[in-house]
Amino acid sequence: MQLHNCPISNLIRVELYNFLFMKAYVYVALKKTVLDPQGKTIYGALSKMGYKSVQDVRQGKYFEIVLNGSDKAAAKAEVERIAREVLTNPVIEEFSYELEE
Repeated sequence: MQLHNCPISNLIRVELYNFLFMKAYVYVALKKTVLDPQGKTIYGALSKMGYKSVQDVRQGKYFEIVLNGSDKAAAKAEVERIAREVLTNPVIEEFSYELEE
């Protein structure tokens, strides 16, 4: 009898995955005080296409990071460190993130 193909086995695998891992969604963007030429270009294109309700566009980067473990405090600390040290240039960029357990 093989359990790896049955629906119950898949449910157990999903529950086990959710217990052992967390996912972080990290958003990086230029600081408001830094000019955003790409955002301005996108804004101009949207205006020319008739999107009159758009007032401003700021572009950025998006990352999904899967972390081992279920300790939320440790995950927050790790994500913040990764974002500060690797994903952003702290002189011109800022970040925000969400954690999914």
